[in-house]
Amino acid sequence: MDAQQDLGLRKRSTSSASSASAENAENVASTSEPKVAATPLSAASTSSSQSSDGEIKWGFAFVVLILLRRFSANSNIIHDCDEVFNYWEPLHYLLYKSGFQTWEYSSEFALRSYFYLLLHALVAGPAAWWYGEGPGKVHVFFTTRLALGIISAASEAALVSTIGRRYGKRLAAYTLMLLCFSSGCCHSSTSFLPSTFSMYTMTISVAALMSGRPYLATIAAACGVLIGWPFCVLAAVPIVLYAIQMGGFKRTIVVGILSSMLIIIVSLLADRFFYGRWTLSIFNLVIYNVFGGGDSSLYGVESTTFYFRNGFNNFNLAFILALLLPIIALFAQRKNIRSLLVYVSPVYIWLGFMSMQPHKEERFLYPIYTLICLAAAATVEMIAEIAYGRRGRTEDSTFMMILKVCRPVILGAILVASYSRSLSLLNGYSAPMKVLSHLPSDPKAISAIQKEPVLCIGSEWHRFPSSFFVPSPMYKVHWVDDGFMGLLPLPFNSSIGGTGAAPPYFNKFNKASPEQFITSEDACDFLVELDLHREGMHLRGSNRTLWEVVVEFPFLDKEKSPPIHRAFFIPWYWQSKNKFGAYRLLRRRTIER
Repeated sequence: MDAQQDLGLRKRSTSSASSASAENAENVASTSEPKVAATPLSAASTSSSQSSDGEIKWGFAFVVLILLRRFSANSNIIHDCDEVFNYWEPLHYLLYKSGFQTWEYSSEFALRSYFYLLLHALVAGPAAWWYGEGPGKVHVFFTTRLALGIISAASEAALVSTIGRRYGKRLAAYTLMLLCFSSGCCHSSTSFLPSTFSMYTMTISVAALMSGRPYLATIAAACGVLIGWPFCVLAAVPIVLYAIQMGGFKRTIVVGILSSMLIIIVSLLADRFFYGRWTLSIFNLVIYNVFGGGDSSLYGVESTTFYFRNGFNNFNLAFILALLLPIIALFAQRKNIRSLLVYVSPVYIWLGFMSMQPHKEERFLYPIYTLICLAAAATVEMIAEIAYGRRGRTEDSTFMMILKVCRPVILGAILVASYSRSLSLLNGYSAPMKVLSHLPSDPKAISAIQKEPVLCIGSEWHRFPSSFFVPSPMYKVHWVDDGFMGLLPLPFNSSIGGTGAAPPYFNKFNKASPEQFITSEDACDFLVELDLHREGMHLRGSNRTLWEVVVEFPFLDKEKSPPIHRAFFIPWYWQSKNKFGAYRLLRRRTIER
C-alpha cells in the first residue's frame, strides 16, 4: 500500500510547500502525528474530498461518553459468573481477606494474573479504606466500575477525535453515537474482565495507529495481550503489522519486545508474591489451553451462529452493517478506505476464529466491540457515495437527498433498538443485584440471629453478585446442593496459605467436590431462590412454615418469553408478552441449633 495514498495526501506541483509536506508524509518511520486534512469517506467530488470536514474534540467526546459510562457503572448487570468468581471475589479477598476462590487461582494451576487484579486494587483499595467493610462495600464495587467507565470513555474519545482528524467529522459523529448507545458497549465498558481490558487497549492501539503513533499502538497491543487476554493476540496481528510498516521493522519490534519484557517481569513478580512460587499465569493459561489438555467444552458448547445472534442482540442493525463493510468497500471510490479496512480487520479475523471454537461466551467478543461501531458507522456514511458513483447522480439530486436522509433514519433506528435492548436487560435481570441489599446490616440485628448467620444459595449460585453485596463480614455464604455436577468456587482458606494454597478439592476437570456444598441445610438462616412457576420444581422457600419472604423482585423467564419481546423492550408489550418469575430473599422463621 502506498504510504502517501494511505495518509490521504496529494502532491501539488504548484506549491513547493505542499511538495515538502508530501515528502515528509512518505517517511512512515516518523512517530509524529501526520498533519492531514480530514478526508470524508463519503466525499463525492474532488473539491469536497480536499476540504476539511472538521473534527470532534477529545474533551467533548469524553464528556458525552462518560455520562453514558456512568449510567453503565451504576446500572449494568453482571453478565457472566466468571466476572464474579475470577475477578470480583479475588479482589474482595485482597481487600477484606474473605471471598471465593476458583480452581484457576489454586497455586497448583495459577492460571489467573494477580497483576491484573492489582491494577484494579489501585482504585478499590483506597475506596475500601474510605467506605469500610460493612454496607459500604457495595460502594467499593461501584467506584471500581466507575473507574472502568472512565478508562473506557477516555480510550473511546481518543478514537473518536482521531477519526475526526483522519476521516472527517461525520464518521466521527456516527461512531460516537454508536459507542454511546449500543447495548454491547454499554455493558462491556464497565465489566471487570480481561476481555474488557483488551477492548480498551485495542481501542487505544487503533487510535494511536490512526494518528501516526505506531510505537504507542504496539505498546497498547502488548498490554492488551499480556495484561488482559493473551488469546486476543490474533485480533492484534493486523494492527501490529501495520505499525511495523509505519514505524519501521527494527524500531517497532524493539519497542514491542521491551514493553512486553517489562509487563512479563512485573507479572512474574506479582504471581511470585501471591502464588508463593515462581510462576507466570499468562504462560500457564496459554500452555493449559493449547498444550495442557484444557477442554473449554467442559463449560458448554454453542453453535457456529452463536456470536452472530449475540452480535445482533447487542448491536442490532449496526452489527449487520459492520459485517457488510468489506463488501461496501469494493464499490467505494475513496482510496483511504483501504487503511480503514486495516483498522477494523480485527472484527472479521476475531469473529471468524472465535466462531470456530466449540465453547463460546459473549464476553469473548468484547475486544472488538468498539471497532464494530466504527465499521458500522463507515458503512452508513458510504451509502450515498456508492449510489453517486454507480448511478451518475448529481450530489443535490432528489435520489441523493433521499439517500442522505437515510443516514439519520438508519442511525436513529439503531439507537432506539440499542436503548430498547439495554432497558430489557436492566429491567429483566437486575434482581440478583438488588436482593442482598435487604439483608440486615446492623451487627446487633445479626447477632440476635446467631454469631455468624448463614446465607444459602442453591441453583442461583451463578447469579451471585459477589461478596461486595453482602453487607457484613459476619455473614457466611454457602452453596446448597441443587443437583449441579460441576466444580463450584470455595472460600479462600487463609489457614492453608490463602492465595498461595493448592487446595486438594480443586481440579481442572470441572468435577464437583463433596466439600463445595453445605453439610446441613438446617444451618441456613437466609436463602436466595428463583421461582419460575414451573410445575414439579422443588423450592425450599415454598414451605412457608419454615421460610418467610424478606423481599422479591420480578425476573424475566427467557424460556417462556417470545425471543423478540425478551430481547428488546417494547413499551406495553414487554410487560404483557413476557413471563416473569420471582427472585426472592427468604428468612428462616425459626432457628433450631
